[in-house]
Amino acid sequence: MSAFEFLLQGLATAADPMMLLYALVGVTLGTAVGVLPGIGPALTVALLLPVTYRLDPAGSLIMFAGIYYGGMYGGSTTSILLNTPGESASIITALEGNKMARKGRGGPALATAAIGSFIAGLIATLLLAFLAPTIVKVALVFGAREYFALMVLAFVTVSAAFGDSALRGLTSLFLGLALACVGIDQLTGQARLSFGVPELLDGIEVTTMAVAMFAVGEALFIAGQRVQVDEEVTAVRGSIWMSRKDWARSWKPWLRGTFIGFPIGAMPAGGAEIGTFLSYAAEKKLTRHPEEFGHGAIEGVAGPEAANNASAAGTLVPLLTLGLPTSATAAIMLAGFQQFGLQPGPLLFATNPTLVWGLIASLLIANAMLLVLNLPMIGLWVKLLKVPKPWLYAGILLFATLGTIGANPSSFELGLLLAFGVLGYLMRLFGYPIAPIVVGLILGPMAEQQLRRALSISQGDWLYLIQSPIAATLLAIAALALIVPLILRARGEGEMLSQLAAEED
Repeated sequence: MSAFEFLLQGLATAADPMMLLYALVGVTLGTAVGVLPGIGPALTVALLLPVTYRLDPAGSLIMFAGIYYGGMYGGSTTSILLNTPGESASIITALEGNKMARKGRGGPALATAAIGSFIAGLIATLLLAFLAPTIVKVALVFGAREYFALMVLAFVTVSAAFGDSALRGLTSLFLGLALACVGIDQLTGQARLSFGVPELLDGIEVTTMAVAMFAVGEALFIAGQRVQVDEEVTAVRGSIWMSRKDWARSWKPWLRGTFIGFPIGAMPAGGAEIGTFLSYAAEKKLTRHPEEFGHGAIEGVAGPEAANNASAAGTLVPLLTLGLPTSATAAIMLAGFQQFGLQPGPLLFATNPTLVWGLIASLLIANAMLLVLNLPMIGLWVKLLKVPKPWLYAGILLFATLGTIGANPSSFELGLLLAFGVLGYLMRLFGYPIAPIVVGLILGPMAEQQLRRALSISQGDWLYLIQSPIAATLLAIAALALIVPLILRARGEGEMLSQLAAEED
């Protein structure tokens, strides 16, 4: 069957009334939580992960995808009206969108963000549907050493891409890999690092870790800041609809942003923020109104928002086809799959095609739902922005606790939630990125399994790992992804020291 026929079957699955309800609940929850200040898609998905725990897998994952897309949409409202990006990918939207809002053009800014997100999400989801089968065919030739090399590439790129320091990223990663060793050894059946605690024999629950690190840690970090700034919400004045001139200036940035954001989101070392910055730079260079940039140019909202949402669909390409998370949000989505005993990758397309294609098709439906929800309900989202921060983060802590109890009713699990929450707070305090520790916990057992399988095949010969052209290429890319940023950073520091010495002379 062709990708088009699979997509039609997926649409039939996603159009089931119950699945439509799951999608609607997902996009509504995702937007409602994502629109709150300081809460990006990763925190939104982590916070709402336990909500899907007791639902059926297909409905849960469709709801989960709706939460992801809704969180992406919600972030633009916060950036435009509050000048508070929920994540790094929304910085550019805040730069131009908030200037538009202060000039009384908050409505058109929100409209171009919503419509651009819809168009980008629609095109990117279709690209996902038609590219996925090709990537799956390539991935089916992977053996144990190729999969191990792929895991190493994921570890290195995630560690190097998040945070200001590759060393801190790797430290966070190895902490996650150490936590992944807790529990019963998959091959020998021996208990490892359980310290005689029966609850640790099954390993550390990824859901608990994700909720603790992203939600509880963030709440504690905000509460620990001594200086609290009262943020002013810019009111939406006038019509929310775009004029003919706004449409004329927006449609090309929407398309350009889509085709910039999608491939970057799909890259192992990509990330939505890279796509948004490139899109902004492209629009600034191509615009006929350069004087407006920095003062509220609508192209500066349309392009980056399209790139941001296209990268969300791009992130799902390696996640669904290879089981490879390229962002913090994708790592938590991988945990969502694993809580139902599903492992994303080429075999999932063969063993459970109804679920995979239903999920891809549901993204198209969720996109349409979000457009309908966002424009008429802007007034409601503005009211949510006025929730006081103490209430907001107290609510996050309560929701995280109740969600963990619902998913795993155990006092020990609550203790882990608190312990990892404090760890998340300390990591934020000292500048250590959160994403690598979660990726290490999720992918660690798989990487270990593939490494041991490869060494069993080769009878302990480590050179076997690089005798495959695919594995050798992936490991070489991983090495470059680690070494090149260090060289560039060292060169930049060297130039800075030379300049300082010249100034002193």
